[in-house]
Formats: sequence, C-alpha cells, structure tokens
Amino acid sequence: MDDIRRRLVPDLARLTQAFAAGVTRPLAWRRDQLARLEALCRERETEIARALQEDLHKPDIEALTHESAYVAWHARHARRNLRAWARARRMPVDRFNLPGRAWIQPEPRGPVLILAPWNYPWHLALTPLIGALAAGNTALIKPSELAPATSALLAELVPTYLDRDAVRVIEGDATVAQALLSEPWGLVFFTGSSRVGRKVAEAAGRTLSPVVLELGGKNPTIVASDADIEVAARRIAWGKLLNAGQTCVAPDHLLIERGLVKPFVKAYGASVRRMLRKNPQTSPDYARIVTRAQFDRLAAMLEEGRVAHGGRQDAGDLYIEPTALTHLPEGAAALSEEVFGPILPIVEIDGIDDAIARINAGEKPLAVYLFTSDRRAQKRVIEETSSGSVVLNDVVIHLSSADLPFGGVGASGIGAYHGRAGFDTFSHLKPVLKKTTRLDPSLRYPPYSSRKRRWLGRIL
Repeated sequence: MDDIRRRLVPDLARLTQAFAAGVTRPLAWRRDQLARLEALCRERETEIARALQEDLHKPDIEALTHESAYVAWHARHARRNLRAWARARRMPVDRFNLPGRAWIQPEPRGPVLILAPWNYPWHLALTPLIGALAAGNTALIKPSELAPATSALLAELVPTYLDRDAVRVIEGDATVAQALLSEPWGLVFFTGSSRVGRKVAEAAGRTLSPVVLELGGKNPTIVASDADIEVAARRIAWGKLLNAGQTCVAPDHLLIERGLVKPFVKAYGASVRRMLRKNPQTSPDYARIVTRAQFDRLAAMLEEGRVAHGGRQDAGDLYIEPTALTHLPEGAAALSEEVFGPILPIVEIDGIDDAIARINAGEKPLAVYLFTSDRRAQKRVIEETSSGSVVLNDVVIHLSSADLPFGGVGASGIGAYHGRAGFDTFSHLKPVLKKTTRLDPSLRYPPYSSRKRRWLGRIL
C-alpha cells in the first residue's frame, strides 16, 4: 500500500498545486474544459464504442445513447448554463441583521476523487466530472479495472483533451482505490454497490472527506390492474435488456396485481423477441455479463423459481437469456438481493396497498416505477414510499433529463448530481452576510438591562 501511495504522490501534488494556483476558478477555463470534454465524446465515438464492445459486448447504439453522446449532451448543457449556476444567489435578511445583505456564494471544494464502476464505464466516469469541472475543481478519476478497455481509453484520451494539471486518470484495482481514499479530498464521488459504498464512506470518514454515494437497490416496478399491459411489458423489457440488466436503475422486480401474470409474461416474451429476435445470443443488440463471478451469481438465481420465459445460459459466452421468473420462495436471492442482470422476478400482489407495504418493508430503492392511469394510486406511491426517484408509466428514461437531479436515498445513495444539482454537489455553497458600519446600536452589547431585554423580546 505504501508503494502505491508513493506512486500517486506526483498526480495528487499536481492537482493540489493547480487548484491552489486558481487555475480552475475562471468561468472561461471551466467552459473551455466542458467544450473539450464534449469534443472528446463526439470525436472519439468509434473508439469509445469499440472499447465498450470489448468490455461488455455493448451494442453500438447503447454505446452512443447511454455513454458517449450522453456525456456530450450533459457537458454542453452545463457549459450553456454555467454562468447562471455560478452566480451569487441573493438571500433574505432577517430583521436582526438589517441593514445588510446576504447571499450564497458557490465556491469549488478542491481536488475531488471520482471512483467509477464497470457497468457504464465511460458515462459514470465522465458525467460526475462535468459537475466537478463546472464547479471549478480539479479531479482524479479511477476507472473500474473490470472494464479494462474503457479504462485504458480514458487514461489515453482524457489527458489529450483536458488540462493535464487539473484532471488525472489513474488505473488500478481495489488497492489503488484504497490508497486514494487514505488521502483527504474536497469530495469523494463513488458509484457502485451498497456493500462497497459503505466501505468508501468509512474510509473517507477517516480524513473527513465528504462523500456522494450513487448506489443501487431493489427498484420495484408496479403494474396495476388498469395498466396497458402491452406498453408496460415493452417498456419494462427495454429497461431490463439495457446493458443486459446491469443498470443501477433497471427495473429489478415486478409487483403485479393478481390475474395479470400470464398476459404480462406473454407480452413480455413477445417484446423480447421483437427486440432481440428468436435467439438473443446471436443479436448484436444484447450485451453480456461482465465477469464469470457475476454470471455464476445470476445463474444461481435461475434455479430459485419457475422460468416463465427465457432461462437459457452459456457460461463460456457469459450469456444469460432475458428471463422472467415466477413462484419464487420467500428469502430467494432474486427477491432479497439486487438482481443486476437480465432476470425479472415476478411477484403477485393484492393491489396498491400491498405494493406500498412491500416497498416500505425493504431498504429505500434508487427508483420506483408505477404503471397505472389512476391518479390516486400515483399520488399514494409518490407520497407513501421513499426512493431516489419515481417514474410513472415508464422506466429508466428519467436519466435522460439534464435538469432532473439524480441520486438515491438511504441505502440507495447519498447526494445527487446532473445539471445544476451536479454543480451544487461539487460546490461549497458558502453563505455570506454583509453589514454596514454606519449604524451600530448598543442594544446587543453588554451591559444588559431590563429595557434591552424588552426591546430584544419584541425584535426576536
């Protein structure tokens, strides 16, 4: 560990020195870096797609829409809105501080650490960087070693496009992450599992480095009795097939009213066949499981229930067919652990009351999805459950908005980013109070008297 820390010293010193010298503070520098980040994603789309294909067998369209173009769009949005976000925000002044002025002054936090995961290795390394650069920070990115081609590409291209003194990429495994976490940071931004997130928070706590944790969870998807089954099945299938289900906001399991399981499974299977044809393994539009360990974990889940659709697997190809599972026993891993794969556990429920009770019995999810036209049911799910976000009559698509904050709550995460929320997350929002010296009444100063107490009582 000490050898690793010694190797990291030059990179950390470079970031610290650049920040201390004020390199990152001018808005012109920030806008330039965001423009360069956008250019990186636009100009190198082919190389990015090739790396994602190598790491995850990711389809070209997914590489574009959910990785390279996604980051480019968010970078452009931040660049165009930066001046408004960075402006001082006027605040009201209470009677006790009149005459005076108050405002919130956003300021950079300092060098930040971004620990990126393997499932969207380009997107989830660089989208947090957008907030970091917009807020005027230097940043160090540690990509996931489980996506080695994308990690190597980030290490090659980021210093080609961005300021080398302000943005660094360091490759490595968990020991490198541990060494980085032993250093103090202006902010630690981690995306990954809740299990690892707890370790990151514990390590960051030793240096009092603030953390943002973007985790996952059992994202429940409710299909009510009045739902359009065909549309619900098609949209849920799309969300579940995306990146072979290895998406933090993928619909994790289905809570569906009794009597709708058979028509749903039929529609779900038809949707999968339309998207991936008869044999998904030969489809160029379907990704693979990232490692053999993840494959084995998912394959074990297939043995827990009754396969209603799919079920085929190929360990040599890290392939698991999109699968719907029914008749799962209580305590099954597919119902207690985040699935993070192309398996959809199906649970029958007795209406919205039952769905809400089941959601509230578990840890707070990153997203809740509800398919219904009943406004009362929509209102109840929004108000009576707690989650990072709620989407009505669709799944996953809320991530496309550059203005909606994205983040979890409780076990699904701490903090949020995207758009202005990302700028605020990577900023210290510093309160400033300005008073005049022309008036300085003696009321607040000792010696105190009963008269002063009466006056203060009226003011306060």
